[in-house]
Formats: sequence, C-alpha cells, structure tokens
Amino acid sequence: MNAPATRRSSAGPFLAPVLLLALMWAIHLADALLPGSFTGWGLRSWDPASLPGLVLGPLLHASWMHLISNTLPLLVLGCLVAVEGAGRFWAVTAVVAVVGGAGTWLLNDPGTLTVGASVLVFGYFGYIVLRVFAPGPGAHRIAYAAIALIVLVLYGTTVLTGIFGAAAGVSWQAHLFGAVGGGIAALAARRGPRAPREIRA
Repeated sequence: MNAPATRRSSAGPFLAPVLLLALMWAIHLADALLPGSFTGWGLRSWDPASLPGLVLGPLLHASWMHLISNTLPLLVLGCLVAVEGAGRFWAVTAVVAVVGGAGTWLLNDPGTLTVGASVLVFGYFGYIVLRVFAPGPGAHRIAYAAIALIVLVLYGTTVLTGIFGAAAGVSWQAHLFGAVGGGIAALAARRGPRAPREIRA
C-alpha cells in the first residue's frame, strides 16, 4: 500500500520544473489567442518601469519556435536541479532570474526588450556545473561530477555558442548573466541549511 505514495513523493520535486514549463506554455497560448501581445511585459533595458520583467520576462516568448527551443533543455536541466528538492529548484530559479535579468537590464542597449526562458536554461547549466566545486556538506561529489560531465557533453557547445557566438537578435547578456546567476546559486547552496540556534530559558 505504501508503494504508490513512495513513487509520488520521489517524483514530487520534478513537478516544479514541469509546472514552470506548463505555465510558460499556458501564457504563450493565451498570448496567441488574445488580442495584443504579452511580450511588452518583458525586461526593457534601462527602463525602471520594466523591472517586473525580471520575473515576467523568462515566462514570455517571442514565438512558438522560441518557446519550443527552450522547452527540452529547461525540462532536462530543471529536473537535474530539482533532484535536490523543489525548494532548491525555486531558490535557484529566483537567483538566476534576478542576477540574469539585472545583468541584461544593465548591459543591453537602452530600450532593448528581452524575453524568454533561456536565462533560466543557462542559469541551471551554470548551477549544475559549479555545484561540482561547491557540493556542500554531505553531498556526493562524484555524483555531481558525473551529472556535470553529462550536461557539459550535451549542452556545453550550445552554451558557449549562446554566449560568445549569439546570433543577431539573441541576448548573449541574458545567457551570460543567467549562467553567472546559476554559479552564484551553487556557491550559496554550499553552506547548506543553518543549524538551529540553542535557545535557553
């Protein structure tokens, strides 16, 4: 009787990236069906009024092809981050969105509008690779190294091209600072949870 509950609990963390991806697809479907465009809610560089785009920008996409191209890597890399738990996945996502968005907002040409989940994709990549060097207490360094090696083989060339050889109209800033945000999240995770303080009456 306990087996189904065990399967549900073990699969639980992976629901987080699936839900995030489902939200992106739902938003883009609504954008396609409703008049106007949601992309105006993205991150517009040097415009303080667009700062909500730090959160909204990664959820928006310029086209179906844009969304489709981000779907598989976000799902794969997001699930690898979620191995450490849904809480860790959402924390890494938040750090990547803020750091990646801030770098993009500052370094892109003023008025440039940036949307898309690639900032998260590059952030998850950076997190997974840097986690090898900051595994935290009780972590299995060999397991992290094996995962990072697989990720490097699968996505390393794409990441380098996305940063140093990005095509016109593609934000290398979002790619670079997304990866930086992932690295920062990995270093922050090294500390692990704080031990509870002793309380004396």
